[in-house]
Amino acid sequence: MNKYSRFSFRLAGITDEFAPDLETALPAMEECGLTGAELRTVNGKNIVDLSDAGIARVRELVDAHGFEVVGIASPLLKCVLPGGPEIDGRFQQDVFGSAYGFDDQPRIAARAMEVAGALGARIIRVFSYWRTVEPGKCFDAAAEALEALAANAAPHGLIIALENEHACNAGTASEAAALLNLVPHPNLRLLWDPANAHVAGERPFPEGYAELPKDRIVNVHAKDCRLRGHTAEWCELGDGDIDWGGQLAALKADNYAGWISLETHWPGPAGNKLEASRICAEKLARMAN
Repeated sequence: MNKYSRFSFRLAGITDEFAPDLETALPAMEECGLTGAELRTVNGKNIVDLSDAGIARVRELVDAHGFEVVGIASPLLKCVLPGGPEIDGRFQQDVFGSAYGFDDQPRIAARAMEVAGALGARIIRVFSYWRTVEPGKCFDAAAEALEALAANAAPHGLIIALENEHACNAGTASEAAALLNLVPHPNLRLLWDPANAHVAGERPFPEGYAELPKDRIVNVHAKDCRLRGHTAEWCELGDGDIDWGGQLAALKADNYAGWISLETHWPGPAGNKLEASRICAEKLARMAN
């Protein structure tokens, strides 16, 4: 029996937060008791950019270590919305090895669904276009794109998960809730990231979480930070501004049945990212007990 099977939540990790290569990341995640793998970049390439042979190798490795692929962390809708308001330059735009423009989105969407199918993943993470100085003015266009993605995902049994991302138009819980309200499609759900909401200027728990449609949360990203203006100083999970104890207790009380995925971001002691993720995984495991 897995030593963490008593936990209230299924615990996962974004593999590249442990190491760029799966041969290093997966054994470390396994040792920490994580049972789910979320895939974003592998050897510096975004998961949607891997060849079919590369995807087959990823599947071989995750299966060999007994991991369930929680989802693929695609770069969909992490681009400028043509004709939108001015981009808000206060927030860093992280692309994780895959910078694409608006015209690339249909091709990337099709590839993301192919990759999800090949890996047995249920969730495809997406965004809401790079954040502008007037986010609300982008919601109609984002809703149209999300509706189309959800409709295309439905026949494949896939879930499109909108992540609230501080560098995108739906950065806070209230913004994400407003955008989700425009698209009631059952295949569009929410990837809730409290730290991202914090960087976007919201107190994520309890205020932000209270705004969310709890039945539409399909995944939760766990990381922690302290704010320096609009810049996040990433830190050890539980040592920052996010009330993770309160947030996890609330999720349990609301019968959340999805995954909690560790997204460390903290560079760790002496810049050792693998050790940082080990430390944060152990802390997440204790908090989830």
